[in-house]
Amino acid sequence: MQRLEPDPDPPPPVGGIVTTTAPRLLTGTATVLEAGVQTTVQDLAGRPGLWDVGVPPSGAWDDLAFALANRAVGNPPSAAGLECVVRGPVLRFDRRTLVCVAGAAAAATLDGRPVPPGVVTVAPAGGVLDVGPCGEPGMRGYVAVAGGVNVPVDLGSRATFQLGGFGGHEGRALMAGDELPLGTVENLLAPTDVAPLLPALRSEWTLRVLLGPHGAPEHLTPAGVEALLSATWTVDHRADRTGIRLVGPAPQWARTDGGQAGLHPSNIHDSAYPIGGIMLSGDTPVIVGPDGPSLGGFVVPCVVVRADRWMLAQLRPGDTVHLVAVTPAAAAAANADRSRLLADVPAAVAAAFTAALAAAPPTDPRVVRNGPSGPISRTTRAISDHSRVGAERPDHSTVLAERPASGHAPHVVLRRAGDHHLLLEAGPAELDLEVRVWVHLLAEALRARRLTGLRELVEGVRSLLVQVDGDELPLDRLAGELLELAAGVPDPAAVTLDVREVRMPIALDHPAAHEAMARYERVRPDAPWCPDNVEFIRRINDLGARDDVFDVVTAATYLVVGLGDVYLGAPVAVPLDPRHRLVTTKYDPARTWTPQNAVGIGGVYLCVYGMEGPGGYQLVGRTVPVWRHVPGSTERPWLLRPFDRLRFVPVSAEELAERRAAIKAGRSDLTTTPATFRLAEVRALEAEHAAEIATFQSRRQAAFDAERAAWGAAGGRR
Repeated sequence: MQRLEPDPDPPPPVGGIVTTTAPRLLTGTATVLEAGVQTTVQDLAGRPGLWDVGVPPSGAWDDLAFALANRAVGNPPSAAGLECVVRGPVLRFDRRTLVCVAGAAAAATLDGRPVPPGVVTVAPAGGVLDVGPCGEPGMRGYVAVAGGVNVPVDLGSRATFQLGGFGGHEGRALMAGDELPLGTVENLLAPTDVAPLLPALRSEWTLRVLLGPHGAPEHLTPAGVEALLSATWTVDHRADRTGIRLVGPAPQWARTDGGQAGLHPSNIHDSAYPIGGIMLSGDTPVIVGPDGPSLGGFVVPCVVVRADRWMLAQLRPGDTVHLVAVTPAAAAAANADRSRLLADVPAAVAAAFTAALAAAPPTDPRVVRNGPSGPISRTTRAISDHSRVGAERPDHSTVLAERPASGHAPHVVLRRAGDHHLLLEAGPAELDLEVRVWVHLLAEALRARRLTGLRELVEGVRSLLVQVDGDELPLDRLAGELLELAAGVPDPAAVTLDVREVRMPIALDHPAAHEAMARYERVRPDAPWCPDNVEFIRRINDLGARDDVFDVVTAATYLVVGLGDVYLGAPVAVPLDPRHRLVTTKYDPARTWTPQNAVGIGGVYLCVYGMEGPGGYQLVGRTVPVWRHVPGSTERPWLLRPFDRLRFVPVSAEELAERRAAIKAGRSDLTTTPATFRLAEVRALEAEHAAEIATFQSRRQAAFDAERAAWGAAGGRR
């Protein structure tokens, strides 16, 4: 029998945690006189390599405007700058410096004089830059300063992840009185005005998308996919860096529910999301943003092409959006055009002016035109105008490769998930711990191969999301590598995992959980889980009393089958004993607020929320932190590990508060003991209690069907 010991602190697929930098060479400071709205320090690359533990990449959302502004002042691509929303900051520079604004910052002034977007401007010592209002049209403005904003690197990046409280300037949005250190201006490139390359902003947008990884005919009907693409969507007021909700027609589903994954047909077994993926959270499309969740349980029918993701930052509530499906070849061409533009910005500027000089008379619509972001050339029109895209109609298939079941290996389907992600799905759409272990063994084999161009690797319940640099590792080549590795994965039944048993205190019916329920009830009082999630769980699982739900939660031993469910090391776990597998559904639409470390159940899975933020699991209580990050520390901040065994011990809310404070302060840690996990353990449970399990599952299914029928009779609302 093979024995495997998971890395107790699994490293990211690429690189590792970087928390400090070499000594910072400073050339001055920028003092924040007025903070603006949600002004944060961001960089271009963000924080890659930690998606598998629920740390989003963050970074500048309008990466086109940010990259051009940075290049305008001569900075390298790694330099950090500022992003603001609706209203920009007012900054005073203590030394002479070069600045450039971009994005929706069309009304900036320096000492009272206008600062056009994309134009390099000299700020004298004592000079005051007022970024002013951002939009409309557009939503976000950017500020680049020669030398960059030289805050410390935290978890590999200077980018702010505001919800997580780290990166940038003290992990938060700027406040009046903050002093931002500016980096050295030695060895910078010559400044270049980039105004001709900034695309026009608008209130009506066309986004190119690649279909998949999910869609017709498994999740949506073919007509439903066409309806998704033909609809005019409106940007909801609930739009931020975590995601953008779209308002429009209800999806046309090809199924009635998500089975073990949940009551609603949008529910799937937890699978990782690509940035720019349009997930269907219930009946609501949500475009995943740079601060969005890494792992979740919703269908993703299409993904925004990377070259168009800058537009997402500029979508303003009330704007309209059209989705245009393109072929992978068209997406690759768009991305290549964007890469060429940024590879030699001065040459692109020169080409834009040459084209303008050779253009037809100004009445010709093909010529240079002026917009709020400056002159727009023919070259730049290609970035922002997609009225002619999609002429080559893509089909609905997203499958790159497939491998039939063989021996202990499950059936495998490799699907395109945008232009730089591949999603592998294994086995049927149901919970199978043997499949989960098989996926883990495959992921370990892929990590060991150390392929050039591999960027992220995120294990789901029955899936594996792989992000690549498409220039170094094309998706079709990656598919071939995965098929080859799949043939050599050892038999999961012959593997013993050396893990830990973790005992976690839980305050059942915690007041913060009820606060989240009450807030949601004001949004959707007719939801079947309102006003009490626990009562809903009781009803949909045919339990006799409300306390029976709590008895099951505290009796169960949960196996951690994924980290980063929602955010920051949050575990998604499943009971080892089938008699403890309660099934619920996820909120539709999701909550906008969940207390940190709330404990919830969605589908057949349990999750501990790593931080405050959105969420959709039915809440039963609250526990201690599963994430503890100290800036500058070399300790891994995630406290749980894949395949940990979790047990919950009831405590009062008061005792939980004390334990939470002790763990946050580093005075205490999770209570762990060495343990093992083998599939034979689960098989023995299933054999010994087969009759009882069958009865439990039959009653649960009948209650589930009754709830679904009531849901359907009410048109999906109750």
